[in-house]
Amino acid sequence: MTTVNALSEVAALMGDPARAAMLSLLMDGRAHTASELALSAGVAAPTASGHLSRMIDGQLLAVRAEGRNRFYRLASPDVAHAIESLMALAGTRAPPASKSAAWRRDPDLRFCRTCYDHLAGQVGIAITDALTRGGHIEPEGARDWRLTPAGETFCGRLGIDLPAARRAGNRHFARQCLDWSERRPHISGALGAAIADTFFRRGWAEKLRRSRTVRLTDAGRRALGREFGASV
Repeated sequence: MTTVNALSEVAALMGDPARAAMLSLLMDGRAHTASELALSAGVAAPTASGHLSRMIDGQLLAVRAEGRNRFYRLASPDVAHAIESLMALAGTRAPPASKSAAWRRDPDLRFCRTCYDHLAGQVGIAITDALTRGGHIEPEGARDWRLTPAGETFCGRLGIDLPAARRAGNRHFARQCLDWSERRPHISGALGAAIADTFFRRGWAEKLRRSRTVRLTDAGRRALGREFGASV
């Protein structure tokens, strides 16, 4: 059971503005260097190093060394879920002055973005709604989706790698992740990641450099209509 002290420690780690900026950048699912994270937070390198060490100790971040560089990323999908949920809460409860923040008003970010390793925004919700409407997934409890037999067939036809998704260790297979801009859950977990990977692999979507924003290609718009019966 989570103790009050443990909860307050995690909240304090996420609550610092510089650390929050770093975590927000890492929501693009990529690994970033300390210099990139320091730039995103607007702090000096030594200050960034201290923040990163605290987040590693708090199990919010993982780090990997490659040559002279150290690359940081979110420690787990659960961390990404927590950040996305806090963004959703911030969008409804923030004071008016903070509503001018770029991540709130960027239409491209709200349209389609990565939420760690799956798709979010209007496109993520359109995919989730289409899968629900087609009987491919259905709610399972308060926090998960269940892939139906019809969904198994659908995923196989699209080339979504279900065996690999099911081999994803202790990770949730199909999770409900609250979308901060749409205020409804999109599909995440190993299945959500496999769907996103299919979009990128087939040229239906493209990641933009140094951003969570995802560009839906013309082929992707056609695929949404043809394969999912959805439009955005």
